[in-house]
Amino acid sequence: MESEISVFSHLDSRVEAVDGAEESVRLFAQEAGFDEEDLYFIGLATREILINAIKHGNRFDRHKKIGLRLSRDASRFTIEVLDEGDGFRIDAVPDPHLSEHRERRSGRGITIALAIMDEFFVEKNVPHGTHIRMVKRRAPAKPG
Repeated sequence: MESEISVFSHLDSRVEAVDGAEESVRLFAQEAGFDEEDLYFIGLATREILINAIKHGNRFDRHKKIGLRLSRDASRFTIEVLDEGDGFRIDAVPDPHLSEHRERRSGRGITIALAIMDEFFVEKNVPHGTHIRMVKRRAPAKPG
Protein backbone atom coordinates (compact mmCIF):
# COMPACT_ATOMS: atom_id res chain seq x y z
CA MET A 1 0.00 0.00 0.00
CA GLU A 2 1.41 3.36 -1.07
CA SER A 3 1.55 6.04 1.60
CA GLU A 4 0.61 9.65 1.02
CA ILE A 5 3.20 12.02 -0.43
CA SER A 6 2.70 15.77 -0.04
CA VAL A 7 4.45 19.07 -0.71
CA PHE A 8 3.61 22.64 0.29
CA SER A 9 4.76 25.95 -1.13
CA HIS A 10 4.00 29.65 -0.82
CA LEU A 11 3.43 31.74 -3.93
CA ASP A 12 3.52 35.48 -4.39
CA SER A 13 0.19 37.11 -5.25
CA ARG A 14 1.30 37.72 -8.83
CA VAL A 15 -0.13 36.20 -11.99
CA GLU A 16 3.45 35.50 -13.10
CA ALA A 17 3.75 32.93 -10.29
CA VAL A 18 0.99 30.77 -11.80
CA ASP A 19 2.98 29.24 -14.69
CA GLY A 20 5.60 27.67 -12.44
CA ALA A 21 2.99 26.47 -9.96
CA GLU A 22 0.91 24.89 -12.73
CA GLU A 23 4.00 23.09 -14.06
CA SER A 24 4.77 21.78 -10.55
CA VAL A 25 1.22 20.46 -10.24
CA ARG A 26 1.45 18.74 -13.63
CA LEU A 27 4.77 17.08 -12.72
CA PHE A 28 3.41 15.91 -9.38
CA ALA A 29 0.31 14.52 -11.14
CA GLN A 30 2.46 12.85 -13.79
CA GLU A 31 4.46 11.11 -11.05
CA ALA A 32 1.11 9.90 -9.70
CA GLY A 33 0.42 8.17 -13.02
CA PHE A 34 -2.08 10.49 -14.73
CA ASP A 35 -2.11 10.52 -18.53
CA GLU A 36 -1.49 13.54 -20.77
CA GLU A 37 -5.16 14.47 -21.08
CA ASP A 38 -5.65 14.41 -17.31
CA LEU A 39 -2.43 16.41 -16.82
CA TYR A 40 -3.72 19.13 -19.11
CA PHE A 41 -7.06 19.41 -17.33
CA ILE A 42 -5.59 19.16 -13.81
CA GLY A 43 -3.22 21.99 -14.78
CA LEU A 44 -6.11 24.04 -16.16
CA ALA A 45 -8.21 23.64 -13.00
CA THR A 46 -5.22 24.60 -10.86
CA ARG A 47 -4.44 27.65 -13.02
CA GLU A 48 -8.03 28.90 -12.76
CA ILE A 49 -8.17 28.53 -8.98
CA LEU A 50 -4.72 30.09 -8.44
CA ILE A 51 -5.67 33.09 -10.57
CA ASN A 52 -8.91 33.46 -8.60
CA ALA A 53 -6.94 33.35 -5.33
CA ILE A 54 -4.56 36.04 -6.56
CA LYS A 55 -7.19 38.26 -8.19
CA HIS A 56 -10.30 37.84 -6.05
CA GLY A 57 -8.84 36.52 -2.79
CA ASN A 58 -5.64 38.48 -2.23
CA ARG A 59 -6.61 41.24 -4.69
CA PHE A 60 -3.06 41.33 -6.12
CA ASP A 61 -1.72 42.40 -2.69
CA ARG A 62 1.99 41.53 -2.86
CA HIS A 63 2.14 41.33 0.93
CA LYS A 64 -0.26 38.38 0.92
CA LYS A 65 0.73 34.86 -0.10
CA ILE A 66 -1.01 31.92 -1.73
CA GLY A 67 -0.49 28.50 -0.20
CA LEU A 68 -0.35 25.51 -2.53
CA ARG A 69 -0.44 22.00 -1.07
CA LEU A 70 -0.26 18.92 -3.26
CA SER A 71 -0.76 15.41 -1.99
CA ARG A 72 -1.27 12.03 -3.56
CA ASP A 73 -1.71 8.42 -2.63
CA ALA A 74 -2.58 5.32 -4.63
CA SER A 75 -6.06 6.52 -5.52
CA ARG A 76 -6.29 10.31 -5.12
CA PHE A 77 -4.50 13.49 -6.12
CA THR A 78 -5.39 16.51 -4.00
CA ILE A 79 -4.68 20.17 -4.72
CA GLU A 80 -5.28 22.73 -2.00
CA VAL A 81 -5.13 26.48 -2.57
CA LEU A 82 -5.21 28.88 0.38
CA ASP A 83 -5.42 32.64 0.10
CA GLU A 84 -5.39 35.46 2.67
CA GLY A 85 -8.42 37.35 1.39
CA ASP A 86 -11.88 38.00 2.80
CA GLY A 87 -13.32 34.63 1.73
CA PHE A 88 -16.43 33.93 -0.30
CA ARG A 89 -19.44 31.66 -0.46
CA ILE A 90 -19.53 29.41 -3.50
CA ASP A 91 -23.31 29.76 -3.74
CA ALA A 92 -22.83 33.52 -4.22
CA VAL A 93 -20.67 33.06 -7.36
CA PRO A 94 -22.71 33.95 -10.48
CA ASP A 95 -23.49 30.94 -12.70
CA PRO A 96 -21.87 31.61 -16.10
CA HIS A 97 -24.40 29.27 -17.75
CA LEU A 98 -27.23 31.73 -17.09
CA SER A 99 -27.98 34.12 -19.95
CA GLU A 100 -27.61 37.22 -17.75
CA HIS A 101 -23.98 36.25 -16.98
CA ARG A 102 -22.80 35.10 -20.42
CA GLU A 103 -21.32 38.48 -21.34
CA ARG A 104 -19.25 38.73 -18.15
CA ARG A 105 -15.51 38.79 -18.73
CA SER A 106 -14.79 36.67 -15.68
CA GLY A 107 -16.53 34.11 -13.51
CA ARG A 108 -15.79 30.84 -15.24
CA GLY A 109 -12.79 29.56 -13.28
CA ILE A 110 -14.73 27.79 -10.57
CA THR A 111 -17.13 26.31 -13.13
CA ILE A 112 -14.17 24.95 -15.12
CA ALA A 113 -12.55 23.45 -12.00
CA LEU A 114 -15.88 21.90 -10.90
CA ALA A 115 -16.23 20.24 -14.32
CA ILE A 116 -12.68 18.84 -14.29
CA MET A 117 -12.18 17.68 -10.73
CA ASP A 118 -14.00 14.82 -9.00
CA GLU A 119 -14.36 16.71 -5.71
CA PHE A 120 -14.34 20.45 -4.99
CA PHE A 121 -14.64 22.02 -1.52
CA VAL A 122 -14.54 25.63 -0.37
CA GLU A 123 -13.95 26.55 3.27
CA LYS A 124 -13.47 29.90 4.93
CA ASN A 125 -10.24 30.10 6.90
CA VAL A 126 -10.25 31.71 10.32
CA PRO A 127 -9.54 34.58 10.79
CA HIS A 128 -9.41 35.26 7.04
CA GLY A 129 -8.90 33.67 3.66
CA THR A 130 -10.27 30.82 1.64
CA HIS A 131 -9.20 27.18 1.46
CA ILE A 132 -10.11 25.34 -1.73
CA ARG A 133 -9.53 21.60 -1.95
CA MET A 134 -9.83 19.79 -5.26
CA VAL A 135 -9.47 16.04 -5.71
CA LYS A 136 -8.92 13.99 -8.85
CA ARG A 137 -9.27 10.26 -8.41
CA ARG A 138 -7.07 7.89 -10.35
CA ALA A 139 -8.74 5.22 -12.40
CA PRO A 140 -7.86 1.74 -11.17
CA ALA A 141 -5.03 0.09 -13.07
CA LYS A 142 -6.27 -2.16 -15.87
CA PRO A 143 -5.32 -5.80 -15.48
CA GLY A 144 -3.04 -7.32 -17.99
